[in-house]
Amino acid sequence: MTTPSITLILTTLPDATAAEGLALGALSARLAACATRLAPVESSYHWEGRIESATEYPVLFKTSAAGAAALQVFIATHHPYQVPEILSWDAAAAPAYGQWVHAETSKNAC
Repeated sequence: MTTPSITLILTTLPDATAAEGLALGALSARLAACATRLAPVESSYHWEGRIESATEYPVLFKTSAAGAAALQVFIATHHPYQVPEILSWDAAAAPAYGQWVHAETSKNAC
């Protein structure tokens, strides 16, 4: 049996409210089958010539490879940051989970 491939997309947001709103928006649009809001993290990064630090709220989206580009556009369009972190990678999934992700993100799933 072939192991289905899914795409994982990670972004970070400035607060729990923004993380929840982005997650629910992507789910409502059927761009993701699941959005996991992770515990707050402390990020340090270069920004405008300085090293900054901030508490951020990661969200890990699970989608189909076919839907990944649309989800990335959705995240970029609805994200409060000027330059949002949007990282994606393909992952092997257990057959039942991969089929579920594909079914939930297909246009016929509504």
